[in-house]
Amino acid sequence: MKTSLSILIPVYNRAVAPLVEQLRMQLPDWDGPVEICLLDDASRPEIQAENRPLGLLPNVRYNELPRNVGRAAIRNQLAAAARHEWLLMLDNDVLLPDAQFLTRYDDTRALASVVVGGITCATSLPTEPTLRLRWYYTQQREALPAARRRLLPPAQLIPSNLLIRAEVFRLFGFDEALTRYGHEDSKLGWQLAQAGISIHHLDNPVVHDGLDPAPAFLRKSRAAVYNLVLLYHKDGVGADSQLLRTALRLQRVGLRRPVAALLRRLRPYLHANLCSATPRLVYFDLLKLYWVLQELTRVEKARHKKRPAA
Repeated sequence: MKTSLSILIPVYNRAVAPLVEQLRMQLPDWDGPVEICLLDDASRPEIQAENRPLGLLPNVRYNELPRNVGRAAIRNQLAAAARHEWLLMLDNDVLLPDAQFLTRYDDTRALASVVVGGITCATSLPTEPTLRLRWYYTQQREALPAARRRLLPPAQLIPSNLLIRAEVFRLFGFDEALTRYGHEDSKLGWQLAQAGISIHHLDNPVVHDGLDPAPAFLRKSRAAVYNLVLLYHKDGVGADSQLLRTALRLQRVGLRRPVAALLRRLRPYLHANLCSATPRLVYFDLLKLYWVLQELTRVEKARHKKRPAA
């Protein structure tokens, strides 16, 4: 049965012509009409100038926002303007793995209302040392086969390669209150699970082609930790996260402060390693644990200030 597809790509400070060209070559492989929707989130002028001609191509729509709205809001805007039954959400820093990418999704969409294709990375280690942390993280933590992803909590949804029925996405959308980077996908996955909507995992990974230098990746990860703790206290999302479970366990047994103090002293050494040519992900885990403990302390202090005086 023919169905229609809107491919949604939020654009920010990246030329996306290679990805768009890959997609356009595969449009005939989808059994129905397809559009590629590009929405620029206030990129640098030279990037916008490079991407604007894409809007003149058949089946491609390109628009620009006057100000940056962030990851959640821009995806919601793309979905709201989409014309078709299915939405394929892609990040702007990915490439397609081969010429069968859309075909695999078209063959699988009847199995569920949400299909997650996964992500992978280039096989060779980057020569630039500061790119290695992000490469190792993608390779060891994100580039998982479908069989392993099925065992993860639904909150571990990654929107960089996600096929979803438009009517399902519009029931929930991404939480635009999360103005910082990260975990808007976690809440969507949690909402889908709460509503009993099945998620099918497929081995159809995109290739992560935009590795952040370690300092930028650490800044994004810090913002994501803030959102994780915020979602946990606001909605109960993230309780199945190993990172948050560890922090809450330390808090329950009275070790939050001493462990945070120890990690505070280690922080310069952890940071130096993660920005080096030989980053260790266990140090990244320790740094994130420190950030979570910081956020739990901040939340506790904020609650204490709100309590009425005795």
